[in-house]
Amino acid sequence: MLDISHISKTFNPGTVNEKKAITDLSLHLAPGDFATIIGSNGAGKSTLFNAICGDFLTDSGSIVVNSQDVTFMPSYKRSKHIGRLFQDPMRGSAPGMTIEENLVLAAGHGGWFSHMSAKDKMAFRDQLAQLDMGLEDRMKQPVGLLSGGQRQALTLLMATMNPPWLLLLDEHTAALDPATAEKVLDITKSVVAEHSITTLMVTHNMSQALELGNRTLMMDNGNIVLDVSGEERAHMTVNDLLERFKQGSGKALDNDRMLLS
Repeated sequence: MLDISHISKTFNPGTVNEKKAITDLSLHLAPGDFATIIGSNGAGKSTLFNAICGDFLTDSGSIVVNSQDVTFMPSYKRSKHIGRLFQDPMRGSAPGMTIEENLVLAAGHGGWFSHMSAKDKMAFRDQLAQLDMGLEDRMKQPVGLLSGGQRQALTLLMATMNPPWLLLLDEHTAALDPATAEKVLDITKSVVAEHSITTLMVTHNMSQALELGNRTLMMDNGNIVLDVSGEERAHMTVNDLLERFKQGSGKALDNDRMLLS
């Protein structure tokens, strides 16, 4: 489903601000894989997502999604098949539009709101009801009135309404309070499992990284230094993860946010 081969990216090359963000990174995800990614700030996690989404062209290498080479494809074309949620709940939806109008756009009906049938409205209502947040009774309200957790759950629904080839979750629960984050995470697991969506999820929580999905990746200095799955992953502890990170990167993990989580 996803084949990344030897991609590299250096920003501001040849200047005092030169930054090697990704270095010769390769990654393969089979259809239905759900891989969690952890790493310190600056490890390259979000940069990897940006490369997959086409926010910039890589300096070398190739990116193939569902057997389609997207290496030089514009981001707006990739977005038809790649869903993404950000850490900021305010991104991913239009605050001045109603819940219903946001769902219409996500469903691909464009701006022809008058063409939305009663059947469409009932389908939207049923999908919102599955979130168990009462949003099915607020379809005419602007999205800007929703809480962060409600907006993030709505954005997740919008991103998967037409199941994407690939779903990228960039710490999408980090800005939420613990109870709401847990609820959004449960919705995420349910939606991903229901549609067997190939998923990459960035998290700072190492326990979560070992519990969710079927693979755990660790990044450092623009590359993947650990990739575990199967029985090996099933028996790993957070301490094992820290030790494997040290072996793969040559240094101990020193990110307080991750260690305290």
